[in-house]
Amino acid sequence: MTKPLGFEKPLGMRDILPESLARQRHLERALRQCIERWGYREIVTPSLEYFDTVGMASATLTDRMFRLLDKQGHTVVLRPDMTTPIARVVSSLYKDVPLPIRLYYQTNVFRAQEKEAGRNAEFFQTGIELVGDGSVDADAEAIALAVFCMRAAGVETFRIAIGHVDFVEGLLEETVPDETVRDQFRRFLYERDFVGFRQLADELDIAAEDRRRLHALLRLRGGKGKIDEARELTTNGKARRAVENISALWEALEAYGVTDALLLDFNLISNLDYYTGVVFEGYAADLGSPLVGGGRYDHLLAQFGRPAPATGFAIKMDRLMQVTSLAPSPEQPPVLLCYTEGRRKDGLAEAQRLRQEGRVVVTRLVRDQAEAALCREQADGEFICLTEQGE
Repeated sequence: MTKPLGFEKPLGMRDILPESLARQRHLERALRQCIERWGYREIVTPSLEYFDTVGMASATLTDRMFRLLDKQGHTVVLRPDMTTPIARVVSSLYKDVPLPIRLYYQTNVFRAQEKEAGRNAEFFQTGIELVGDGSVDADAEAIALAVFCMRAAGVETFRIAIGHVDFVEGLLEETVPDETVRDQFRRFLYERDFVGFRQLADELDIAAEDRRRLHALLRLRGGKGKIDEARELTTNGKARRAVENISALWEALEAYGVTDALLLDFNLISNLDYYTGVVFEGYAADLGSPLVGGGRYDHLLAQFGRPAPATGFAIKMDRLMQVTSLAPSPEQPPVLLCYTEGRRKDGLAEAQRLRQEGRVVVTRLVRDQAEAALCREQADGEFICLTEQGE
């Protein structure tokens, strides 16, 4: 193994410089204010969690986790998500707190990269978890809040696509007998490879009506009218129940007044296997990857001994930074206050007085008039120099 160069960073890690970090913090504040108005309270969990608890329960693949050994020989992981740690907290420290519980977070998560592909191994998320409410209104709240977060973040053009895992599963079970083939269809849907999906449907030895239904699945993307189209493709089973769930959800979302930012996508599928019902993804114009993703996960809490329904979402801050129009107000240049050794006390007292007034002050010791003149040239804003000869 070659020794890393002095300026190299581990694969997928990066520095965030002050200019970018100022924009990110401004964006985080806007999202925090929006989320807190809906009754969510912020939580922070450890960066390290035990693999046998949080790691095993997480939907993140094991080979995407950073695993380490602690001093006691236990395997720990850098948190790969925040949903699982929050499930742990709700089931332990919050076991006596009545449901529902509304929590949010703004933090970093870690997922290992196998090779350099422009992906970050450490990235920031803002997200919410609504635990203990299995109603359609809880799903609607999560989706509506995601819309309001996008607006608060200054994303001008976006859409949030809504699907249901049981619709795809139910329709595939009704039309495709072989589970291995169903897996192929799922992969095509997740990768949005509709050409491959159609080719596979045409190659199968199934009834013509079932082939027609598979092709029709790919057209189930649009507004409210797609609910009736989806209903016509199903029998009275899992897929039909999913359609009725989506229908009730859309009615609740109409009450929020956010349906202009939504579309239905009945072929939406997630690679996270803990989702159990409604799933959704948010996209902005000119950005191919989702900004926000979430959905219902009703089985996770049971792994920690407190069965409860739950829903939530996570906003990918790195991607949001690429499309937001929100930016902090331009900062005023700091006051540069120079002083000689004999005027140190006066200089530092003046700096503190200005700071108490809300000014930003940078101080610098100078030895003579030549250094003071150089400082004056470097000053971006107001310049003050205190010397034995005066100000």
